[in-house]
Amino acid sequence: MARRLRFNGTGSGDNGCPAVHEDLDTGEIVIHGTPLTDPEDVGQLQHLGEGEAPIVVPRELLVDFGPKEVTRTPRIIDLDDFGKLFEKFEHTAWRLETRRRFASDEATDTYAQFVAGEPVQWDYDHPWCTNVRTQTEQGKRIERVRIVDNPPTTGQLYLLNNAKRNCDVGEDIRNLWRADADRLRLPAEDFWLFDSKFAALLNFDDDDNLLNVELITEPVAVNRYLQVRDAAWHYAVRYDTFAAGLTT
Repeated sequence: MARRLRFNGTGSGDNGCPAVHEDLDTGEIVIHGTPLTDPEDVGQLQHLGEGEAPIVVPRELLVDFGPKEVTRTPRIIDLDDFGKLFEKFEHTAWRLETRRRFASDEATDTYAQFVAGEPVQWDYDHPWCTNVRTQTEQGKRIERVRIVDNPPTTGQLYLLNNAKRNCDVGEDIRNLWRADADRLRLPAEDFWLFDSKFAALLNFDDDDNLLNVELITEPVAVNRYLQVRDAAWHYAVRYDTFAAGLTT
């Protein structure tokens, strides 16, 4: 079975070499770069086993994109503390939303209205909307990219309907087809980025209930999420443009 490799970063600008990848299942690190071929150089290496290939990479590559801990202990916060992050951030809150459904959505009156084909009575005074207005009036940005299957799931269509309200109160929501997300090798993780300083990884159970949130502050990991954000934001389109394309 093929490894599940995650791209951590590269030290080059254009040619993609050298680079660091991480095995998501074993934690092993895969590095590729320029092979060391000079016999005199190779002869100085100790413990070089048969079949092993020495390579040369810049020191900065390992410093910037290699793991900083042998084992990582997750820093978990509860949902109350997670909610407070949306009041304390300084300039940007950005989300990649990858799931096909949310149990919390399906428990709402608005979801029942949507499924029944009725006009959805969105609450513009919902606490989320009130806070979005408060934050964006200070010049802060709240943005997200929602991944959509083809055909979209009921939950994804519900959130596409919801996007107008959220954008009316200050969010900027864009959508991206899952096929494009896969082409870009975006992760399946659902996360928020706050001020480009740390990530909040959302953990769900098997029934799509949000359980808790892991705060990620390791620079290498945060940098990886920032690269995901840049790629997703570049290729995603505004929710209204995306929705219009569903009916053509």
